[in-house]
Amino acid sequence: MLSDMDIAQSIKLLPIWDVAKGLGITDMDLILPNGNYKAKLSVRLLEQLKDRQTGRLILVTAITPTRFGEGKTTVSIGLSMAINRLGKKSIVVLRQPSLGPVFGIKGGAAGGGYSQVLPMEDINLHFTGDIHAVSSAHNLLSAMLDNSLHFGNPLGIDEREIFFPRTIDMNDRVLRSMVVGLGGRSNGPAREDSCVITAASEVMAILGLATNRNDLKQRLARILVALNFDDKPITAQDLGATGAMAALLKDAIKPNLVQTTENTPALIHTGPFANIAHGTASIIATNAALRLCDWTVIEAGFGSDLGAEKFVDLVAPLAGFRIDGCVLVATLRALKHQGGAPDARKGMLRHLWLGLENLRRHIENCRTLGLAPVVAINRFEGDAQDELKLVIKSCEELGARAVVCTPHSEGGKGCEELAQAVLAEAAGKPGANKPIYDWESRVEDKIEAVARKIYGAAQVVYTPRAERDLKRIYNLGYDRLPICIAKTPLSLSDDPECLGACTGFKITISAIHIRAGAGYLVPVAGEMELLPGLGKKPNALKIDIADDGRIQGLS
Repeated sequence: MLSDMDIAQSIKLLPIWDVAKGLGITDMDLILPNGNYKAKLSVRLLEQLKDRQTGRLILVTAITPTRFGEGKTTVSIGLSMAINRLGKKSIVVLRQPSLGPVFGIKGGAAGGGYSQVLPMEDINLHFTGDIHAVSSAHNLLSAMLDNSLHFGNPLGIDEREIFFPRTIDMNDRVLRSMVVGLGGRSNGPAREDSCVITAASEVMAILGLATNRNDLKQRLARILVALNFDDKPITAQDLGATGAMAALLKDAIKPNLVQTTENTPALIHTGPFANIAHGTASIIATNAALRLCDWTVIEAGFGSDLGAEKFVDLVAPLAGFRIDGCVLVATLRALKHQGGAPDARKGMLRHLWLGLENLRRHIENCRTLGLAPVVAINRFEGDAQDELKLVIKSCEELGARAVVCTPHSEGGKGCEELAQAVLAEAAGKPGANKPIYDWESRVEDKIEAVARKIYGAAQVVYTPRAERDLKRIYNLGYDRLPICIAKTPLSLSDDPECLGACTGFKITISAIHIRAGAGYLVPVAGEMELLPGLGKKPNALKIDIADDGRIQGLS
């Protein structure tokens, strides 16, 4: 089979104006082209869409993945293309890939095979510059913070209580912890600092959760940067950074319109990771899609314990979304890995049997969240038919419909049965997503609800630092915010080595960060790095550009 890159470069793309016309957008002033095959939706169009009736929403989640991913984006794209094949209008809504994973171990995030969003080279690299705008706005606030310290510290900022890091859209472990301001007084006061990947930036989360430009500015203003010597909050508004940050995000707030390998529409906007942020595309893009088509397909990052839980408990209540259909992606590779196979590609039947417990738990998680999942078994080349049948039978015994799909090799055609199953499951049923905690409850109760009901933990314990963080949260009045737990995606627990359906374990909360602008708290479960590092053989080693300007090695 051809490589992802070869397939992407073989597809005849429609001019982006024609893609827009397919959505009923006939006034070309309502889209802002970025070349021939990318465009931003104008603010004027977004305003016009507000009064339209909304379509229906399908959430795509997954079982616990391997480090390489299980094709959830590929399935999401294939499902949307299949719905269009069935005569319904559908848009897939995805996050923008981060350069960190693109050059790291996981690779690009534009789908794969015959189920991709295009132009994939642009999407995986700089795209329309949104992530750069987020990085710039974030680092402007960091610069203004240190500038205030340098010029006499008029706000009385306590340098021991600075919470806002710097950011970079790259896997670069040496920047996780650093000292800035070295080299003398002219370089500012020396202090400890840190850096997070842009996907973990609070500014990225704010852009994804804002409902309009005014809401964006209000959220930026509320960012908690530090405390003063009286333990009072210092915000972005106090530093006078809000207006300039919003100006840098002027175009980044507009969703990006592209197309799939079958020339169907896709919206790509914002890129928060699900393990360290909320993990879905922007509310603005999702709202636009819901008003432009019959069925919106949105992907939630990682497994149901992360992206799906956060979508139901955090994003959907904030935006008023109702989830009409749910797809749970599984692969034989991931199931065997969860069953303890040393090499998941060569795992035995016994590993698959053991791994099915992980699938069972994710089905239960979806139901706990009020969703009725259809299991999409994403078939890889070499998957055994008898093993696929075993997974289908196991799902049926659990009362869940399971369908084998082949989006990578067959595009939308390979997801038609899945699309029919999802539409049938959603037919005549109103969305019934069900948050598992009340935002008004105690912080500890919110954490306990997710840990016990979704992760399966027996107990939640807090480190001394986390207990200090809790005290500060209550003292500052942030305890009514929802939570967005940062946790490994490789296990239902906070230990990446605990496979399958862990039971009887403790979740250790090591810290709780306040994200006042985004509007949530981030309890950190176990040890989490907010800035990844490159692997021994990163994908960057494979990527090149040919003499004719064509990108090579992206996947």
